[in-house]
Amino acid sequence: MKHHRIVVGLSGGVDSAVTAHLLKKQGHEVVGIFMKNWEDDDDSEFCSSNIDFVDAAAVADVVGIEIEHVNFAADYKDRVFADFLREYQAGRTPNPDILCNAEIKFKSFLDHAMQVGAEKIATGHYARVRLNETTGLHELLKGLDNSKDQSYFLHRLNQSQLSKTLFPVGELLKTQVRQIAEEIGLPNAKKKDSTGICFIGERPFRDFLNRYISKEPGPIKDPSGRTIGKHVGLSFYTLGQRQGLGIGGIKEKGAQRGGGEHTPWFVARKDMDKNILWVVQGHDHPWLLSPQLEAADASWCSGTAPVAGRYAAKTRYRQADATCDLASSETAEFSLNFNENQWAVTPGQSAVLYDGEVCLGGGVINAARTLA
Repeated sequence: MKHHRIVVGLSGGVDSAVTAHLLKKQGHEVVGIFMKNWEDDDDSEFCSSNIDFVDAAAVADVVGIEIEHVNFAADYKDRVFADFLREYQAGRTPNPDILCNAEIKFKSFLDHAMQVGAEKIATGHYARVRLNETTGLHELLKGLDNSKDQSYFLHRLNQSQLSKTLFPVGELLKTQVRQIAEEIGLPNAKKKDSTGICFIGERPFRDFLNRYISKEPGPIKDPSGRTIGKHVGLSFYTLGQRQGLGIGGIKEKGAQRGGGEHTPWFVARKDMDKNILWVVQGHDHPWLLSPQLEAADASWCSGTAPVAGRYAAKTRYRQADATCDLASSETAEFSLNFNENQWAVTPGQSAVLYDGEVCLGGGVINAARTLA
């Protein structure tokens, strides 16, 4: 095996720690970099980057590698956070982790790694990269642990990025990663996995958004047009949302199809022009079910759109692959028709296309046709 100088993104978590250990064990020259992507209220109880850096430094000490602290906060604010706010202000629900991967971890971080002499970079993502000997293309594959697969978040990576990237833990199950961490005495072997958006952490989401987006309260209406409550601002709700509507006590006999007495309410539509939040009763209400979607701002791992045909897709992370037909695909736009109706397809989220275990890429959902 050829040995490389590899820069590993050390987050302070167990996955990147084991990544560094595995590469060092294989004989590579490994250097760790800790990425600081957020500075606002960094000393609060919800932002743990200082703690994470201490953990990352402890890992570097155990593994026996150097670690560098690099600040990408300005890039993050310009390229990721600004887009996040624009999308929420427009009533959409973005996925900043996808943009963070494309713009920061595999662009700013990759550029920095190359400047310090790296030949490759590596992260603790559960995904894999394979060189297709027939086409000469680098393919993004799902991680072997289906319950942890993160290819959905990496679907915007291009050939240049994939050719320089390694995902060692993508070949392992999470249980194996934890076991390796314990065996080599990593201090973060039992550290809880981080969840949620990196700059929000564990804080209440609405409280965070409230600092950046203005509120404009308005009516909550049911499909019959009856006003049944008041919303705090359309930006603070997402399609399919059930909690936090403030109308849980309302009951109605003979409610809309799919509903009934005691049936929970779900956000189904947002009318930005009239500032109305539309809600329905019942998880399977026709307003929540979509047989078709349109996506834009597409990014394809191979550099070109796949041919029209049958594939599988995810319209949100942790969703099972759904069989679909790629009806049309241009460089930046495409449409999908599903065999089975998809639930609460949400503008701003990503529709990601798969051919078996190969992630082809995807785009941002613009609109979805519902059953009613």
